[in-house]
Amino acid sequence: MQIAQKNFYKKLLGRAGELKAAEFLKKKGYKILQTNYKTHVGEIDIIALDQSEVVFIEVKTRSNEDFGLPSEAVNVKKIEKYYKVATEFLLRAKKNDSPCRFDVIEIENGQINHIINAFSM
Repeated sequence: MQIAQKNFYKKLLGRAGELKAAEFLKKKGYKILQTNYKTHVGEIDIIALDQSEVVFIEVKTRSNEDFGLPSEAVNVKKIEKYYKVATEFLLRAKKNDSPCRFDVIEIENGQINHIINAFSM
């Protein structure tokens, strides 16, 4: 498979995972505030409300474990970016006093694993 095809497949798989994760969260009673929130620093896949708590969610989708568990791709460098993007969102949305947390949703072979409070600010 050519590199362009692999990248297209990865994006397609990732987008499908994000849609599946959003539906999963809605069924759990979360209110989706924003998807693919982008700033100059980076992007957060899903921002939602769980009752009064703002939840920043990174979705990691894999078709197999060749490269480890999906959540293992969330490293320290990425976490630092999430904090910066989340801080910017909270300030812009005037929610900087709201409680918040960071979750990771792993999707592997169609199975969802929701890691609540995967890391903290």
